[in-house]
Amino acid sequence: MSERSDRVVERRAAPACLSHSRATITPALRAAVDRLDHRSRHQAAYHFGWITADGAPTSADAGKAVRPALALLSAEAVGAPPEVALPGAVAVELVHNFSLVHDDLMDGDEERRHRRTVWKLWGPSSAILTGDAMLALAQEVLLDTGLPTVVPAARLLARTTRHLIRGQVQDLSFEQRSHVTVEECVDMAAGKTGALLSASAAIGAVLAGAPGATVDALALYGDQVGVAFQLVDDVLGIWGDPAVTGKSVHSDLRSRKKSLPVSHALNQDGPLSDELAAWLTTPGEPDEEELRRVAGLIEGAGGRDWALAEAARRMALAEDALRGVELDAGARDELLALGRFVVDREV
Repeated sequence: MSERSDRVVERRAAPACLSHSRATITPALRAAVDRLDHRSRHQAAYHFGWITADGAPTSADAGKAVRPALALLSAEAVGAPPEVALPGAVAVELVHNFSLVHDDLMDGDEERRHRRTVWKLWGPSSAILTGDAMLALAQEVLLDTGLPTVVPAARLLARTTRHLIRGQVQDLSFEQRSHVTVEECVDMAAGKTGALLSASAAIGAVLAGAPGATVDALALYGDQVGVAFQLVDDVLGIWGDPAVTGKSVHSDLRSRKKSLPVSHALNQDGPLSDELAAWLTTPGEPDEEELRRVAGLIEGAGGRDWALAEAARRMALAEDALRGVELDAGARDELLALGRFVVDREV
């Protein structure tokens, strides 16, 4: 496939559940953030797109709310009202955004959703503390529900956060290594991205007291969608349109990140992978021409095609998981549509 600047890709409409999810959780999310100290509250509100850096109200892009949508749908899928899952939906959104604030700092990303990142505006220490505050708040919101099912839900969220951090640790460690296998990269993606999507797809069902087999199927669906999501995200990190991604073109290459397409390309035999391996160990700041050349090496070695094909395969496994248990038909269809939307982003 040629670079996005060479062709026009039709944009797919977002599933209705995403706008419904954002509208449903925003009041509860704002109420939760209001519990934070003044400085953390200000920076979190800015990160969520509710205010400008100076504190003026605004309506900036707050993200797609995929994880809260999964949480709400998972309750509906087992026959419970979505309100049962609302604390879980808020909690997973807080955990997700804690990870974004920290990731921006670790990756050195100066923009997210076309706005300056928290660390860029207020410094690394403030970004760390704001992220930590959101993480602690996620557990508090969940535990405040008082439902008899809150303990397994809180345990799920805590375990998920541990796996998310494990994935990030692996991701950072890969930067210091000359060789990373595809299997290691997939395991990293399962932790960094798959774990939270898996928990999001299960937490509503957990709060609703659904049977273990049903919870497991929803978790498996989320895990597979999560890996597919990361595969597509890694493709966008190299070839994505900045107008869509909110980041600079070739952003992952600029930091010489061993993402999934890069890892696949490196593990192929031939001059393209050898040249790519040599480039990854070359010091210096690459210019745009060099980044375009390296993106071509990865594509020529099959990294882009493999990542997109593997994402499609993972999505098929996710759909099989949902069809293997008894779920509300309407909620299942919405979960399937949401997963396809995530995987079929503009690549």
